[in-house]
Amino acid sequence: MRNATLRQLKVFEAVARHRSFSRAAEELHQTQPAVSTQVRKLEEHAGLPLFEQLGKKIHLTPAGVQMLQSSREIIQKFKEAEEAMAQFKGVSGGQLNVSVISAGDYFFPRLLVDFAQRHPGVTLNFGVCNREELLAQLDANQTDLAVMVRPPEDADTVAEPFAPHPYVIVAAPSHPLAGRKRIPVTRIAREPFVVREKGSDTWNSMQEAFGERLADLNIAMEIKSTETIKQAVIAGMGVGFLSAHTISRELHARSIAVLDVQGFPRMLNWYVVHRQTKRLPPVAQAFKAFLLSEGAGLIESALNAGTGAGRGRRRGFAEVAKGIQKNS
Repeated sequence: MRNATLRQLKVFEAVARHRSFSRAAEELHQTQPAVSTQVRKLEEHAGLPLFEQLGKKIHLTPAGVQMLQSSREIIQKFKEAEEAMAQFKGVSGGQLNVSVISAGDYFFPRLLVDFAQRHPGVTLNFGVCNREELLAQLDANQTDLAVMVRPPEDADTVAEPFAPHPYVIVAAPSHPLAGRKRIPVTRIAREPFVVREKGSDTWNSMQEAFGERLADLNIAMEIKSTETIKQAVIAGMGVGFLSAHTISRELHARSIAVLDVQGFPRMLNWYVVHRQTKRLPPVAQAFKAFLLSEGAGLIESALNAGTGAGRGRRRGFAEVAKGIQKNS
């Protein structure tokens, strides 16, 4: 094992955690053959198989179980060493490790760029994933900060709200309900819904928004991609329940409409989350303070840019998200 590399251990750990070479490759931004090669090299160093395939699924061998435990311990030690060195570098020389749920992909890069411009020399390690994956990253200490809508409720985490996050029901502009006022929930429940998959933050928010009435919804399709849901809605395949932060461009282009349903928009919050026992490096502390003090305003500005606010009469994103289509 003396010739094994940290890279091989990290690749192996990702494959073992996902039980999938393809999902590990996606997380690591590598090709699947490259991931397979790294695992094969590690197996050669170990002199034992670490995975076995039963049907279409892969499983850890007894040697693989031990290797996973050892790999995580080694990776954690390296991470602790990196964090210790970061304390000496301060903010400008540190690496910011942050992950966000997929709805944040529409504005979060702009926040990161703004922060990096204020702190030259900061290295950004930024990931986008669903809620379950984000919680797994927090649990495995693979990210310093997580940005989500529904923080975990256990006592081991600290979660602080920093910006509002509205959810809306959307449809194609040609939909018969587009433009109608105060649509009852019982009426919208009859429409076919195209929604995010169970376990996602969007699904859980929809579950909370509809409560017991969720069982009455006509769920036509569950799709993992917000972009695919938007295209399905635009094509007239059904209505959708989406974060208002994901549809700013479509609202500006008038390719999608927000339906005026009673009880909507559903207002939640964005949270910045970290483990309570986590020793945040200076760059993570600075970014958390940045989100708490300026995050809401910067998100509003980023989304206003997506809706075209600022040209002609200025309109806030909140106004656009409610489907108000006034002449500029």
